[in-house]
Amino acid sequence: MMPSDLVLTPRGVRFAGRTFPCSIGKGGLSNTKREGDGATPTGVHRIVGMLYRPDRIAAPTPWAIPIGPWDLWSDDSRDNRYNQLVSVPYPFSHEKLRRPDPLYDLVLLTDWNWPNAVPGKGSAIFLHQWRRPGYPTEGCVAFRREHLHWIAGRITPDTRLIIPAV
Repeated sequence: MMPSDLVLTPRGVRFAGRTFPCSIGKGGLSNTKREGDGATPTGVHRIVGMLYRPDRIAAPTPWAIPIGPWDLWSDDSRDNRYNQLVSVPYPFSHEKLRRPDPLYDLVLLTDWNWPNAVPGKGSAIFLHQWRRPGYPTEGCVAFRREHLHWIAGRITPDTRLIIPAV
């Protein structure tokens, strides 16, 4: 482990000497993540990008990329762009990144099943804002808004998310 790693513990995610409460997938942790199981995959995942809503927040880092109204994330395992950023119009199943709620105002992208996605292995494992404490995600790791912003301002492209095997 490196000091810049995010490490999931029973109390939350440990990072930079602090522990942040978080929510994980409604399917719990999984060593065998599959599309649609609602689980958070175990393993070591690199943070490979950061997206933000420029109409709602300032760029947290110089390497953050703005989310536009056309941005989507493919979650259809039949799609050759499965588990990638895509744009409207898009004929395959996808998730809108520009949401009416604040959950994706700031998104940290992981390398789970990316860039060469295996169909059905699962897509879009993000770090994002939670709905409320204890409310599970579809497999992502979610934080209180101010905690997510604090983390985003301190991570680097070398940061890893470590989720111990179950």
